[in-house]
Order: sequence, then C-alpha cells, then structure tokens
Amino acid sequence: MKFGNLKSLAHNVADSMASGLSFVIGIYEINVFAEAAASEDGHITIDFLTGATTGAIPSDSLRRAIFLFRDAIPQMCEKHGIELAYIKSLVVRFGTDSAYGPHFRVTVENSAGKRSTEQYVGTPGQRLRLRNS
Repeated sequence: MKFGNLKSLAHNVADSMASGLSFVIGIYEINVFAEAAASEDGHITIDFLTGATTGAIPSDSLRRAIFLFRDAIPQMCEKHGIELAYIKSLVVRFGTDSAYGPHFRVTVENSAGKRSTEQYVGTPGQRLRLRNS
C-alpha cells in the first residue's frame, strides 16, 4: 500500500470539512472555522477514526458531521485502495489562530509507524510552503 494514498485520503477528508460543503457525508453546510474561531482556543482538533475532539467544543451539527465522516472512512478507504487496518491515525487540526487565517494541519500515521504532517491554508486547502530568505 502506498503511503501517498493515505495522505491523499486524509487531505480529501480535511478539505471536505474545511470547504463547508461536505458532499461526502451529505451535509452541505458546515463551518468548522467559525466554530473554532468562536472558542477561546481558536482551534478544533478532530480524530476522524474515533470522532474524538479537543480544543473548541463542537456544536451538535458539527458533532453529527464528525461522526458521519468517521462512519464514511471505510468506504473512502475502499475508493482509495487502502485497508482500514493500514491507518493508525488520521487527525486534523482546524484553526483560525494564526496570521494565515483559516488553516488546517493534517497528520496521518500508518500501521508501520510512518507519519506525515502537512499544513494547508484557505479553502480549498493549499499546502503551506515557506520560502527560505
């Protein structure tokens, strides 16, 4: 199994939630960034394998969307050619607490311990690339 497929799946999940139009789960209006911004923390971190969150406390509608995403992960894995057991971790931190505005950080880990974290800004999420001075 290719690790890149796992990274792609994770980005698709995160970008779908970040866009606010989560067609994957049949919910067409989510604003994870507004909920993050309304909290003292300025962020919400979601474990998409378990549905657990930290940071901002999600509204009932966002909590519902999180559980629908969690339940959709096996089907998404199948489409990406990934065995669910291959994924050890799929965690996304959505925030408004930086100079970049709305942003999200995707962290994935496979069952062998290979791990990747990538930062995205905006919607759709564009990978953040810092320039060397």
